[in-house]
Amino acid sequence: MSWKVTLPCTRAEAEAIDAADDVAIEAVLMTTEEVEDDVERWRLDAYLDDAPDAAMIAAIAALVPSAAGVQPVVAPITDADWVAMSQAGLEPIREGRFVVHTSVHPGNAPPGGRAFLIDAGQAFGTGHHFTTAGCLKMLDALAERPVTNAIDLGTGTGLLAFAARHLWPDAAVMATDIDPIAVKVAEENAALNDIERVAMLVADGTDDAAIAAAAPFDLVIANILAGPLIAMAPEIATVAAPHAAIVLAGLLATQADAVIAAYAAQGCRATARDDRGDWTILCLAAPAQRIAASGPMGDRGAWAGDR
Repeated sequence: MSWKVTLPCTRAEAEAIDAADDVAIEAVLMTTEEVEDDVERWRLDAYLDDAPDAAMIAAIAALVPSAAGVQPVVAPITDADWVAMSQAGLEPIREGRFVVHTSVHPGNAPPGGRAFLIDAGQAFGTGHHFTTAGCLKMLDALAERPVTNAIDLGTGTGLLAFAARHLWPDAAVMATDIDPIAVKVAEENAALNDIERVAMLVADGTDDAAIAAAAPFDLVIANILAGPLIAMAPEIATVAAPHAAIVLAGLLATQADAVIAAYAAQGCRATARDDRGDWTILCLAAPAQRIAASGPMGDRGAWAGDR
């Protein structure tokens, strides 16, 4: 028997939950828009294998401060697949030549496109959040660009690395995440989708000998959060090849100027921007001359991330 804990929430809270990669709760979290275009009428469902105790319920409630004082609905789930239930509202999404679907809602790719099966689970990046979908569209727009070496930092489910593999079949593609569980999920998703030749590793930012050896990259993808993106600007610029495309996401529209400024300080310039709801996806161009590692990061022969 599985269990579900339900609380109301706002859209801002739902998007923060969807974007977070460090929620220390052993549950599948699903947010749903209850009233279309009403930013206050959303719902959080937490699916658990076991009956939640008071501490678990309190941890779930802490994710949605707007529901303070609301009694959570705690109910057992019987004779049903709780994973399928958590995905019941995840209709296929379509971005450019890509379709992303769950096993509950199959989807077909357009001619020349690619469909990916990505089920909701323990890693971020099913394609149903504005940031991941926006990254797919941004990558689709870069399809005519020559790419020989790509890296997806904070890969989550692996989806964006898989999209890069489809768009540039002859390129070397690397996918990394600080979370070993996410890397395991990405490896499983690669097998499910018959994705080959994506090197996956656990790494904190770019702090790994394999990343240093593979650099420079002419495509860098980082769908993380604004704070880490700003902190990682020097190291991302360092591993980027001259004129590389840098796709950044996980930032709110109100944070975009600060992220752009952090990369401008490294010689990067913004070339495209996609605003989706409260979220922004950026594409930047690396400077014409590669930045050399210096200071403590250079002393280690690698670059320290801050995710």
